[in-house]
Amino acid sequence: MKNLIQPMAPGTEDSVLLQRRALAGHEFLDSHPQAEAFPDAEEIPGLRRLIRESWQRSAKLHANPDLPEAPLAIAADELEEYRRQHPLAAIMPVIQKLLIRPSNDSGLLVAVGDEVGRLLWVEGDTGARSRAEGMMFVPGADWSEATVGTSAPGTALALGRGIQISGAEHYKRSVHPWSCTAVPFQDPDSGALLGVVDITGTEAAVAPHTLSLVEATVAAAQAQLRVERLQLAAEQDRVKARRRSSSSADRSGSAPEGSLYRNSLQLLGRDQALLSIEGRTVALSARHSEILALLTTHPDGLSAEELSMRLYPGDGSSITLRAEMVRLRKVLQQLSPAAVPESRPYKVTIDLLPDSGQVLNCLQRGAHRIALEIYRGAVLPRSEAPGVVELRDRVSALVREAVLTDGSAESLLKYADLPEARDDVGVRLAALKLLPPRSPKRAAVVADLERLETELSA
Repeated sequence: MKNLIQPMAPGTEDSVLLQRRALAGHEFLDSHPQAEAFPDAEEIPGLRRLIRESWQRSAKLHANPDLPEAPLAIAADELEEYRRQHPLAAIMPVIQKLLIRPSNDSGLLVAVGDEVGRLLWVEGDTGARSRAEGMMFVPGADWSEATVGTSAPGTALALGRGIQISGAEHYKRSVHPWSCTAVPFQDPDSGALLGVVDITGTEAAVAPHTLSLVEATVAAAQAQLRVERLQLAAEQDRVKARRRSSSSADRSGSAPEGSLYRNSLQLLGRDQALLSIEGRTVALSARHSEILALLTTHPDGLSAEELSMRLYPGDGSSITLRAEMVRLRKVLQQLSPAAVPESRPYKVTIDLLPDSGQVLNCLQRGAHRIALEIYRGAVLPRSEAPGVVELRDRVSALVREAVLTDGSAESLLKYADLPEARDDVGVRLAALKLLPPRSPKRAAVVADLERLETELSA
């Protein structure tokens, strides 16, 4: 099982054998260019399952293994401003201290990318940086799995966990001289995916200790981010206290420029949404949860009539809606005056990320596993608001379709544990087909199917 999880130690006989098998995989890929390549890969014994499944996703997403360079996704004149405003800018001092400085003159590069796989910083050994430019491993380039195929940054984002990719295991052939280790970076408060931290270079980049080093660095950066948020929140409290004591009418209580926060709205698997703004979190009432769910899915805003129609079953009442909006504004005013919605139309003016929207974004770019990691259940499962029901049905249907179409047995079983999948025969049958004959998990799936058959016959 070890060789299914991480590459062998660099320079060992096993690592040489792993490379031979990966090169044999590319020969197989050349003779099977269709998206159906590598369904089981019995023809290539020894190819790691992680790599096999990533190559299959890459083929389905039409990544081209023969293109030598990754495309530039962020122009140079836009990159600096995007980096300055990105939440990961706050962790760069920690990355500099723990990874980048030690990597100088080591042949290694340290890259930090955003949540969709675009590299924002690439630092480290000068010679390695020069060589990496040949494959466009540079700031602003898109290294998502959908674009370049299997690579540590893109595949770590697709799977939602730390991974190591060695040499010819890369889908793009121009990357075969390189090896890399990457770990996703999640918001320490909301759990939202913020980006990825990567080490790229020679075989040393996939040494057994490298994954632990990057994971420890990410954990240290998350802890530092949380400390800085607490300090910033305390400073904001002091500023607000001074304003109240001086009877100031100033409403500019939003976070200062370069805020460390990624605002979020957690709707999945919850009857009452959890709203995080500027590092402060509050549980909303059921009705306020529905209102923000609808407004965040309509960024251009909704008129009072449109919002009422989506909020209330039957004939919506604009008068009732206005009363609810007054109460919601009071709640948001306490968190941040900048978060108070506009009216005519009703519109959220801050960057507020609902977890349901993040799931849809992940599904759209083919990151099905990380979508399932984020997906904790249906959107506001008890809500009867027509607009919420529509959103819930759409997200649930797309998640189920992705799991059935491209899910592993592990993903199918994880999905089957959700309340909405309790009676889903199709998901369990699909898992049963993928589980090995001697897997101990088969018994529980068979028992579930027998239970469902008994309940249906009754």
